[in-house]
Amino acid sequence: MTSAAATTLAATNEHLASMSNTLVYSSMAVYTLAFFAYIFEWLLGSRSRVARTANALTSKADAKKAPSVTVKKAGGTAVLERPQVVVRSAAGSRDVPDGPGAHGGDEQGDLYGRIAISLTVLAFLVELAGVATRAASVQRAPWGNMYEFNITFSTVAVAVYLTLLALKKNVRWLGLFLITTVLLDLGLAVTVLYTASEPLVPALHSYWLYIHVSTAIFCGAVFYVGAVATILYLFKDAYESKLENGGKPGNFATSVLERLPASASLDKFAYRVNAAVFPLWTFTIIAGAIWAGSAWGRYWNWDPKETWSFITWVAYACYLHARATAGWKGRKAAYLAMIAFGCWLFNYYGVNIFVTGKHSYAGV
Repeated sequence: MTSAAATTLAATNEHLASMSNTLVYSSMAVYTLAFFAYIFEWLLGSRSRVARTANALTSKADAKKAPSVTVKKAGGTAVLERPQVVVRSAAGSRDVPDGPGAHGGDEQGDLYGRIAISLTVLAFLVELAGVATRAASVQRAPWGNMYEFNITFSTVAVAVYLTLLALKKNVRWLGLFLITTVLLDLGLAVTVLYTASEPLVPALHSYWLYIHVSTAIFCGAVFYVGAVATILYLFKDAYESKLENGGKPGNFATSVLERLPASASLDKFAYRVNAAVFPLWTFTIIAGAIWAGSAWGRYWNWDPKETWSFITWVAYACYLHARATAGWKGRKAAYLAMIAFGCWLFNYYGVNIFVTGKHSYAGV
């Protein structure tokens, strides 16, 4: 390549990198508008005084209080004790309906919710263009360092949310929590983690970069969605338990938690997404080992990144096993899920920033 061509190529790549930065900042601006639209959906929705969970649990409590059933018999009546129904899973088994969603049945709230989704789609497309432009500027996959991983991760997380919406799944309640963390993620990326476009070290010049890292990003995005559902499950389960025991939660807790799905629905959703992506996380670790074998001559070195990837795998395996065990369903299993996601977060942020190993070549 002549010097003039090299100069032109460098200028083109620099222009593309600048364009990528502009698109990422633009997506943050649109995500911020979506954030406020989700806020308005929740605020306006709080006007409708929903009490589905309270009514259901009150009815259930009254049914439990009814000690007997009167039936007709020849020559008179007989009193039969009401049988007690025992279910296998103690937690998350209350027969209560799902909440109406963030809009709470309010038409204005629903309108703002639909506006928020439209803005989320627009922001996703802008951010996706920013990721693609970054890839064009570096002429490789856009996940060679933590900055690129962050912007790609947030893009995939939003894509998972929008895909679930497109499949008519009841996940609109996830919008506010998702967009809040996406904004935090992008803010961290453009301020602390930003790295200029640079060529990859020789060890990364492999098609396994596309396979191993892309699956890791996708798994992280799905694990994140499962973690949000798990956190909300813990709050909703505590709320339902308080109502069931005759307690009276505060107005703010009632306004927010009444509109979420029932704790059983949140628990089932978290379990399904974690279980669905766990085999892919297993493949991610295997693919990384194969790549390590071709790059460094050893499939496994107990490098900090490899070690914590394996710890994360064990933690999620324990969670899935706990869900199959009657005594560990509900909150106990949810705590395991949160520990597992904490391991994933440390594997990404903690190991990359604070621990030195073979995976430290990309820097921050």
